[in-house]
Amino acid sequence: MIKKILWILAFPFLLSCAKSVNSDVEVYANDFENGNLTGITKGEIGTFNGSKVLGQFNNGGFDLALNDLPAHEMVEVSFDLYIHDNWDGNAQFADNVIGPDIWRMRVDDQTYINTTFSNAACTPGFICPPQSYPADYPNNNQNPRVGAEKTKLPGVCAQRTSPTGTSLYKIKKRIAHSSANLLIQCDDKLMQKNVADPKCDESWSVDNIKVRVINLK
Repeated sequence: MIKKILWILAFPFLLSCAKSVNSDVEVYANDFENGNLTGITKGEIGTFNGSKVLGQFNNGGFDLALNDLPAHEMVEVSFDLYIHDNWDGNAQFADNVIGPDIWRMRVDDQTYINTTFSNAACTPGFICPPQSYPADYPNNNQNPRVGAEKTKLPGVCAQRTSPTGTSLYKIKKRIAHSSANLLIQCDDKLMQKNVADPKCDESWSVDNIKVRVINLK
């Protein structure tokens, strides 16, 4: 009976603690519709599928620096990643004519994503160039477009019809982090020596970047 009374007395206290153990604060959000590049370097605004995006990039990338963050134990980084046109995944031809097509994300100089994507059209009788995503490169066990939220979106080059289109990936990473400063870097290493316009052949862009800080105490 005494244990039951103690539990009844303690129950409201436990409920109040449960409501306050987590804090989740959005410290950055950008859909680029207003041409806002606050905190971003090495990036420019482009247009894809009727919307403003950050990009398109080919053998390039961007940095996002945030300062004076509130106290936290984790950060959550999320955004839409558009993989445009003829990415070749893990494929690598002699003399490095094409591939592998690598994309990566680093936070405070530590790599959290180092992967490849493949938009290859799988023709009967031919091998589909595999991709690493959602694993890291050089894992090659994934079929083209595995993990994509949408596929067969338009390509980026208006002067031609892309045979592979664009694939949309929803990227979200939670990372242990407590510094008041945060540096997010996204870039690529794309290889296609057999085309006149590499940026038209394969590129990438991002949209709807959000950064949240999370305190578990």
